[in-house]
Amino acid sequence: MIEVRDLTLAYGKRILFKDVNIKFSPGNCYGLIGANGAGKSTFLKILEGKVESTQGEVIIGNKQRMAVLEQDQFAYDEHTVMDTVIMGHRSLYEVLHERDMIYQKEDFSEEDGHRAAELEELVEEMNGYEAEANAGILLDGLGITDEFHEKKLKELEGGQKVRVLLAQALFGDPEILLLDEPTNNLDIESISWLENFLYNFKNTVIVVSHDRHFMNKVCTHMADIDFGKIQVYPGNYDFWAEASQLMAKQKKDENKKKEEKAKELKAFIERFSSNASKAKQATSRKKLLEKMNIEDIPASSRKFPYIAFNAERECGKMILTVENLSKSVDGELLFKDFNLTINKGDKIAFVGQNNLAKTVLFQILMGELEPDSGEFRWGETITNSYFPKENSKYFENKVSLIHWLKQYSTDNDETFVRGFLGRMLFSGEESMKTVDVLSGGEKARCLLSRMMLSGANAMILDEPTNHLDLESITALNNGLIKFPEILLFSSHDHQFIDSIANRIIEITPNGYIDRMMSFDDYIQNEDVKKLRDDLYKGHERLNL
Repeated sequence: MIEVRDLTLAYGKRILFKDVNIKFSPGNCYGLIGANGAGKSTFLKILEGKVESTQGEVIIGNKQRMAVLEQDQFAYDEHTVMDTVIMGHRSLYEVLHERDMIYQKEDFSEEDGHRAAELEELVEEMNGYEAEANAGILLDGLGITDEFHEKKLKELEGGQKVRVLLAQALFGDPEILLLDEPTNNLDIESISWLENFLYNFKNTVIVVSHDRHFMNKVCTHMADIDFGKIQVYPGNYDFWAEASQLMAKQKKDENKKKEEKAKELKAFIERFSSNASKAKQATSRKKLLEKMNIEDIPASSRKFPYIAFNAERECGKMILTVENLSKSVDGELLFKDFNLTINKGDKIAFVGQNNLAKTVLFQILMGELEPDSGEFRWGETITNSYFPKENSKYFENKVSLIHWLKQYSTDNDETFVRGFLGRMLFSGEESMKTVDVLSGGEKARCLLSRMMLSGANAMILDEPTNHLDLESITALNNGLIKFPEILLFSSHDHQFIDSIANRIIEITPNGYIDRMMSFDDYIQNEDVKKLRDDLYKGHERLNL
């Protein structure tokens, strides 16, 4: 168990949350949610002891071990993968290390023998004889196979390092587990494995994530940072979303009824206060009015951008044909003899273990790269727009947001551009920021603004949710569901894919799979599973 008492966090006059009192109990998984900048990651660091609160205290039960998902990918570069994972249980690792150092001595003394015996007892108490086997199970579940276990962490790629650090946090059955964005850089299958792990985890979990499907699967409670406090709600993310919206609506409706009643009372008092026969009734209503309490509804820190895509013209019959497209990068074959015909109404999610293959395919279709062989052709009625995963080249100049967006707008009126930016959460002085200092989420909202202004009837989006907060993801998700024309996109967000796509294309090392079905149907389809097994033969199958 972990408990916070009278916890307050403030930076100068800005109060993130105040007088927070929560008990996080074993057997529950708490999803910590709130707008960007609300203090989610900082709250986790307070619980961990890395950041001091303005006031209040954090209480952890006796002999309870806390594990945290390490954010520094380079902290363990000189250690092997196996050692890095076991370091998640620091006291066990130190016992194992001391024991091994004693056994490596050439002049093994009697004193060493006594100490070794003591250490063996500690190893047994801490289940240390199963340490490597248990670490291996975690690594395998996260897609880090045996061939990597004795490599140093610096030899792994960034995404693989993240998986090792996640295995480290999960190792050794900690009593308290703090996870900040654990699904980042994980594929769908690894996320599914993590969901099952946390679902069966018996201790306390507090997790920050932008993955709604993940939170719906693992969370028993939501801890919401908003209105200057942290409120805990039972249920998963979808339950919280519905309940919080209902509560807010009820509060507004109650206030509206009270305001209408107050107007009636004031009107009666003004009309009859000087009338002797009605004076008693007027006085009674005045007392009633004084007792009425119309609550001030505080402003939420949550802001939803307005995202809507409107095609200027409907797609014709011929949209896009791709014939025998092949491409290699640095000697690696990404796809070969790829064929595709897009039909009206297609919303295609591209999935597969090789993210580069999807990105390069999109770049070819947008004319940014040349294929090694094959050809493609867009229809004459098609206008397209592109959301690239790597977008730095769009934001190199030191121009204001207003001037940046003006270049993509047919309406050069500054009032129109300011209004558009306001709907995308760039209001007031924020619209005068220079684009070279924008955060990842702000750049994403800029690119989405550019796409909305384009009026395109075919859109390509390469992992658009990567830097967005939950509110922006929800707004984008709804906007793409309503878009009536053509979408080609990639994402690691399960709910995003399943709620938008009506067609799934998976690029594998030995070909591709193309199915007209939802994502959930695709991953559960037995014929697809068999076909995937065949197409991944001889290759490590990591993800969708």
